[in-house]
Amino acid sequence: MKRYHDEVWGVPVHDDAALYAKLVLDGAQAGLSWSTILDKRDNYYRAFDGLDPAVVAEYGPEDEARLLSDAGIVRNRLKVRSAIRNARGVLEIQQEVGSFDRYLWDFVDGEPIINHWRSMAEVPAQTELSQRLSRDLKQRGFNFVGPTILYAYLQAIGMVNDHIVTCFRHAELHP
Repeated sequence: MKRYHDEVWGVPVHDDAALYAKLVLDGAQAGLSWSTILDKRDNYYRAFDGLDPAVVAEYGPEDEARLLSDAGIVRNRLKVRSAIRNARGVLEIQQEVGSFDRYLWDFVDGEPIINHWRSMAEVPAQTELSQRLSRDLKQRGFNFVGPTILYAYLQAIGMVNDHIVTCFRHAELHP
C-alpha cells in the first residue's frame, strides 16, 4: 500500500489502456478493500489479456465463464460483465472523441484539480465532477461507475490531487 501511494496513486495517467485498467480495478474494488484489489492486480492483467480494452471488448460467454472460474480475480458476475461492457464503451468513446484520455481529461480542461486538504477527514467521497462523469458514463452504458467509485478513480489517475498538503507527494506531483 505504501509503495502504491508513493509511486502510483495520483500520478496523472494519459494512456487509454492504463485508464481502462484502472477503471476495471476501481470497479472491482466496490464493496471490498483496496488492498484486496491491489493484491489481485497482476492476476487481473493476466486473466484479462493485459487489460487491453480492444481485446476485452471481444470477449464472449466462454471468456466470461473462464473469468468466473479464476480464483485470482474477484469472481463477481456483474463486475466481470462490467469490465467487458466498459471495454466496449472505451472503444466507442475512442471512435467518438479520438481517445479515452481526451474524453476524461476534458472534464477538467486537461489540468488536474489540486486540492489543499490538511487531513484525510476533509477529503470528500464524491464531488460534483465525479457525479457529472458518472452520469455521462452511465448514459453511455458503463457500469460500476457510481460517483464514489469515480472519485476514487479520479484520484488514482491524477485528475484530482488529494494528497494532503503535508504529504511529500502533494508538492512532487504538482510543484
